[in-house]
Amino acid sequence: MGSGREKFGAFIRRKREAMEPRVGLREMAKMIGVSPTYLSKVERDEFPPPAEDKVRKIAAIIKCDVDDLLARADRVSSDISDIIKRRPMELAALLRTTKGLTADDIALLAQQAQKARDK
Repeated sequence: MGSGREKFGAFIRRKREAMEPRVGLREMAKMIGVSPTYLSKVERDEFPPPAEDKVRKIAAIIKCDVDDLLARADRVSSDISDIIKRRPMELAALLRTTKGLTADDIALLAQQAQKARDK
């Protein structure tokens, strides 16, 4: 994770507090199925981010991209892991070729892959 990137807990706390209407800590804890004490410690970055299912619920509540929030939690979506496990050598090679590319370059590559798949 980049050093300039806001920590997971600080990010979700800021997003939650900026919501209109505002969602309280207790309310959000109940929505994701954790205790308010636990969520408070996560938001203060005293506890590590929760499991993927809870991160997905948080992303939906704070209207954040799931993959972005999982990355902030130092996790990769389980469907991505499954895809990599099916073709580990080829996908590792593909991902390494993207090192140094811009986000736009990677998006273009994804579009080309989608076209090739849809043929």
